[in-house]
Amino acid sequence: MGLPQPVKRYTPQEYYALEYEAEAKSDYYKGEIFAMAGGSPRHSLIAANLIRETGNRLDGRPCKAYGSDLRLKVVTTGLRCYPDVSVYCQPLELDDEDAARQTCTNPTVVFEVLSKTTEAYDRGFKSENYRRIPSLRAYVLLSQEVPHVEIYERESHVRWGFCEAEGRDAVLRISALSIELSLSKIYDAIDFSEGTPPCLS
Repeated sequence: MGLPQPVKRYTPQEYYALEYEAEAKSDYYKGEIFAMAGGSPRHSLIAANLIRETGNRLDGRPCKAYGSDLRLKVVTTGLRCYPDVSVYCQPLELDDEDAARQTCTNPTVVFEVLSKTTEAYDRGFKSENYRRIPSLRAYVLLSQEVPHVEIYERESHVRWGFCEAEGRDAVLRISALSIELSLSKIYDAIDFSEGTPPCLS
């Protein structure tokens, strides 16, 4: 039996250089690079609906909604990743290790659309990292199997409150942004009647 091969580790600068040339996105943590699977059509449509509705509610205000191309660094842990949607209410603070200045560190709200392949990651490791972002006020998880949204909102330095909205007629209130989002808009054009087709899982 051969010896296990050591895992290649990268510096943040090497990771960023690879990302600039890569066709697909990858997360980075403690020297390791993790390729991320592409999103399904349903996942992409929910994220598109979400960014449109959130952006509309924030129109004319300092807060701005960004899509999954905007990379995030969790300063306290070093995780770099791509939230499905993020909202920034303060001037963007950038990662000094990213020479291209394309990685931000101070989101106010982060949204993730859950999928079978990423749900454990989004609920577990990613959630633990997100909660260490001082500027973060809310973390929102959206199902793509049913119209159901969960929101975790910061109540104090160490305490987070939980709320959920379910059904197309429900409304999600995000206190940190002083907005409400209709689940009928978030899930617009999503047909749940036949479950999740194999190509959308």
